Amino acid sequence: MAIRVYKKVTNGRRNASVNLHSEVTKKSPEKSLLAPLVRGSGRNVQGKITILGRGGGHKRRYRKIDFRRNKDGAATVVGIEYDPNRSAHIALVKFADGEVRYILSPKGLKDGDVVTSSDDAVDPKPGNCMPLKHIPTGLAVHNVEVEPGAGGRMCRGAGMYARLTNKEGRWATLVLPSGEIRQVSMECRATVGEVGNSDHSNVVIGKAGRNRWKGRRPTTRGIAMSHHTHPHGGGSVSKGGREPVNHSGTQAKGGRTRRYGKSSDSRIIRRRKSKRYGQLKL
Repeated sequence: MAIRVYKKVTNGRRNASVNLHSEVTKKSPEKSLLAPLVRGSGRNVQGKITILGRGGGHKRRYRKIDFRRNKDGAATVVGIEYDPNRSAHIALVKFADGEVRYILSPKGLKDGDVVTSSDDAVDPKPGNCMPLKHIPTGLAVHNVEVEPGAGGRMCRGAGMYARLTNKEGRWATLVLPSGEIRQVSMECRATVGEVGNSDHSNVVIGKAGRNRWKGRRPTTRGIAMSHHTHPHGGGSVSKGGREPVNHSGTQAKGGRTRRYGKSSDSRIIRRRKSKRYGQLKL
């Protein structure tokens, strides 16, 4: 992993940097694992814009990732690839029967390595997937299931991992990257190690054009709008001390994003803390 910082020869290059993706060893994707990716440009099924500032961007094709890891057995890593749909790199693995699948590439995984997925205890090395009851405490895990058999939901971004701190009864305790401490069933599967491409967060975009390549269009500030368009609009260039909100009036910074009534909320031991407003008030 390496970050290249260019010389300040133009305004676009000033302070900009790029990820060299030194982990990537395979350039072309596996055609059998590709799917069309329709760009909705922020519109819902009725054609109404529900997410502002989306549109354009480079064409992409979706890579089918095996988040469930439900095919037990050993598989050999064919290559590490770049995925335009996510911050993490992906690894193409091949099983003994010839089937190929994409998995999230953990840190340190190389071509030719053998990764195993099983319900029984296996060697806890990066890339191996097994239930939490067989993973030693203190290790970093990623692609963690919330419900057994439902597929990995937590810690799937570049450089992310959860720390397995305790196992008691039917529950395993995890410390998530957000600072939240929660319990997960011991039958839930997780992959050992942390997700690769940890330098992704260190890249500086540098110019607006790079955001346009990603399909992100320019956005207008709320205080620059009229009063009937945005809660911050109208009057002078100030929002009058009001907390930051979006078009619908809900909190934009530090507010609650989790939906009410989730069954998994009962297993949260400590809530995550907001960086801006301190501990969330729920």
